[in-house]
Amino acid sequence: MNRAVETEWPRIGASAVVTGVVAALISAAALAAAAKLEGKGALQPINATSHWLNGDAAAKVELPTARHTLVGFATHVLSAIFWAAPFEAWLALNPPRTPEALLRDAAAMAGVAAVVDYGATPKRFTPGWELVLSKGAMLVAYLAFSVGLAGGALASDRMREETRTRPLPLWRSS
Repeated sequence: MNRAVETEWPRIGASAVVTGVVAALISAAALAAAAKLEGKGALQPINATSHWLNGDAAAKVELPTARHTLVGFATHVLSAIFWAAPFEAWLALNPPRTPEALLRDAAAMAGVAAVVDYGATPKRFTPGWELVLSKGAMLVAYLAFSVGLAGGALASDRMREETRTRPLPLWRSS
């Protein structure tokens, strides 16, 4: 393993959490908007994500419930953090030099996620969006996910910079 990445794992892990949460929120908003545009309930795609536990009938649930919405949203956020981890590791090895390069790399990661989610993952463990949305709407969700990855990486970098440049509190000695 690359020595630079080895020493960076704590930072990569923290960044993956920030990046993953941002990507999850942006893609969840896109999922809700796409569902509404397709005449479905805004929560149905997130509720459908709970199908790994609740079966495919979860996709029909339109109202918020702990069993469907909380489980689906938690699953969505955890999977976004899962995908943000290799993305952040990639960025640690290959820092993008332009916003375009960051967005390109984020789109590539979202593409990998889509291929794995729907090409290599057993049906029970897919995101479940296919139970509610058209393929076009799912594509929009993955595009939103890529924007979220890029935005999350920028937010994570900004947070790290602020922490690095912030003066130590007066009561703390070093």
